Amino acid sequence: MIGDAAKFSSAGRTHWGWIIGITILLLLLPAVFDTNTPTLLGIWALFALSLGLMWGYAGILSFGHAAYFGLGAYTYAITSMNLGESTAAWILAILLPAFVAALIGAMMFYGRISDVYMGVITLVFSLIMAKFMGATAGDAYSIGNARLGGFNGIPAFPILNVPGDPSTPIFGTALYYLVLCCLVFCYLISRWVLSSAFGRILLGIRENESRIELLGYNAPAYKTGIFALSAAMAGMAGCLFASWAEIVTPALFGLGQSVEVIIWVIAGGLGTLMGPVIGAVLLGTMKLLLGGQTFIDNSLVIGAILVLVVLLLPRGLLPTVMGWRKNQGERSVSRARNNSMRRRAGERRQPRASAGHDKSGGQS
Repeated sequence: MIGDAAKFSSAGRTHWGWIIGITILLLLLPAVFDTNTPTLLGIWALFALSLGLMWGYAGILSFGHAAYFGLGAYTYAITSMNLGESTAAWILAILLPAFVAALIGAMMFYGRISDVYMGVITLVFSLIMAKFMGATAGDAYSIGNARLGGFNGIPAFPILNVPGDPSTPIFGTALYYLVLCCLVFCYLISRWVLSSAFGRILLGIRENESRIELLGYNAPAYKTGIFALSAAMAGMAGCLFASWAEIVTPALFGLGQSVEVIIWVIAGGLGTLMGPVIGAVLLGTMKLLLGGQTFIDNSLVIGAILVLVVLLLPRGLLPTVMGWRKNQGERSVSRARNNSMRRRAGERRQPRASAGHDKSGGQS
């Protein structure tokens, strides 16, 4: 299910034309549509990008990636309630998930935990966080001025504000542009990482970890690094979600959240960076549209989509489209080459035929 990015030479390639064109369209979007839903889709896209970077290019699948999304959201809510502004809360919401992921990753990777047990550990960690946060109702469970609230979560905390100016909150269109900037920034950071020596080694680990270690590289250190970077991006997405929703609940750590982001990555295209983003936007839009009806359960629709994608588009949407365009281009080039060869062959036959005609006329 690895797409075109399996080729080492194209893993860090940045298509600036596409990036600039899409960014301009997104910048003009608030002039036409309301920004509330696009902001949420951008947050989900950033969350999916964080998993797609780690899974698609290092071969590390976390079944509990929602743990870092929820941890970033809760960290922001608790810190902003105690400090009254968002600058330090924003930074801590990124650093704390990265630190926790580095600890868990070091334990797993240096402990040589197999992929199956690694999936179980990441899933259990997410479920433990969801269970713990759901059991924190009452005044006894508070951190400073922030009551954890159990299943009701933490509402009414300060939203993001201009750094150093708590009196200027960031919401509405301003929050949309902030989410867009974060998404583009994380995408470019991911491209830069993949184009560096660090990214090449990650690709080598994905293909054959034993061979990379025989070459002298410390594979567990590289895997821990990408695990922490992915968690930092997920924490950033969680922080943005908390500011958008203005409430955080234990559902952010839940199994449903972890499964959804995996489906987004698979449907969009594993082994690409834009694939998870596209998968999150398309399936997220479908989720929001289906949320207004009660005739059919959303999870059944998402599950059916996953089955269809695995059966019909095993590489995902974006790699399939890219492969189809590549094949069409190769066929066009092949047809042009064949037509050119036929014209040249015809031109060569025509002088020979003329020479033969002159020779026969001379003999007569």
